[in-house]
Amino acid sequence: MHIEGVKLLLVRGDITIQDADAIVNAANSSLLGGGGVDGAIHRAGGPAILEECRKIRAAQGSCSPGNAVITSGGKLKARWVVHTVGPVWRGGDGNEDVTLANAYKNSLSRAMEVEAKTIAFPSISTGAYGYPVEKAALVAMNAISEFLSANKDSFSEIRFVLFDDRTFQAYEAAAKTIQ
Repeated sequence: MHIEGVKLLLVRGDITIQDADAIVNAANSSLLGGGGVDGAIHRAGGPAILEECRKIRAAQGSCSPGNAVITSGGKLKARWVVHTVGPVWRGGDGNEDVTLANAYKNSLSRAMEVEAKTIAFPSISTGAYGYPVEKAALVAMNAISEFLSANKDSFSEIRFVLFDDRTFQAYEAAAKTIQ
């Protein structure tokens, strides 16, 4: 499907092997690696990514939820890694939807700064942070649609790389709502 002329793809797979200008890391605020997608990206990308994250931390401190920073892709196919921090799910009463939308929008903004034309996202905050995947998928699709409405011709392709069938189905249903 297309959103504002940008190809939107949903794929099952491993984000660390995606051939895109940029991939997005569902990072924690320390930027120093962790489990899940974060750990996989740091392992596959090698020590250069961690070193760049340490320099960012030294310059600005941690990365707060909803914000994003960018490093090189290290050993990855992707030239860039956008590290964003999603919200921890606390029942939906703590503006988690706004924070999650900001994580997507700020990731796209960081990628635009380095002129990335293709970007691959995981499902942010739906693992250890406990955000319900169906709700997260809707927030993600709406945030991307809003961003692209305001930033025409910014990307040629946005890809969601989803780990399992349940997550894929949730994003597929959410994509249909914005068509």
